[in-house]
Amino acid sequence: MLTECLGVPHVSTGEMLREGVRTGKGITPKTAAKMHAGILVKDAVVDTMVEERLSHPDAANGFVLDGYPRTLAQAEHLNGWLNQRGIHEVVIHLAVDYNVIIARLTGRRECPRCGTPYNVVLRPPKVDELCDLDGEKLVRRDDDREDVIRARLDAYDQQTRPVLDYLRNNGGRVIEVDASNDSPEAVFQKIGRAMEN
Repeated sequence: MLTECLGVPHVSTGEMLREGVRTGKGITPKTAAKMHAGILVKDAVVDTMVEERLSHPDAANGFVLDGYPRTLAQAEHLNGWLNQRGIHEVVIHLAVDYNVIIARLTGRRECPRCGTPYNVVLRPPKVDELCDLDGEKLVRRDDDREDVIRARLDAYDQQTRPVLDYLRNNGGRVIEVDASNDSPEAVFQKIGRAMEN
């Protein structure tokens, strides 16, 4: 919703990494195995992917980064990259209770043919486990298992939470939005009001 409103691309490191695993381009089997275990990919790999993606013409007037930066080293790298280009960031931190995160992620499903996302609790398909659009059997991502999610939350506490402090302390505008219980539309409205302020 945010990228549509702003007319800029959505740049998701998770999507780029999963695409690299699917195609075998730029992701080694060792890196793929780490990803399936919930371990963060090396900073240099992710930094290079992001820089390459942001060099595309569609990102010239802005972009929404999703899942990046996740470590202090990535934040420092991004900060330098943005400063060199005179780009001023706005950081939107969606605060969500961990139990809510686990419930949401373990319920995620996706159509392997068209990519339509579902959630067995929040946005179920009309027919259990089948895509509404093409009838394909829905799949669960390997990294949506509870043990992997808990490992990712531990990694977040250790590596990503300090990124918010770094961004705040280095002049970044950080908008905190409670996203625990609201619909995506309501969260989007909260983001819009906070950005207007």
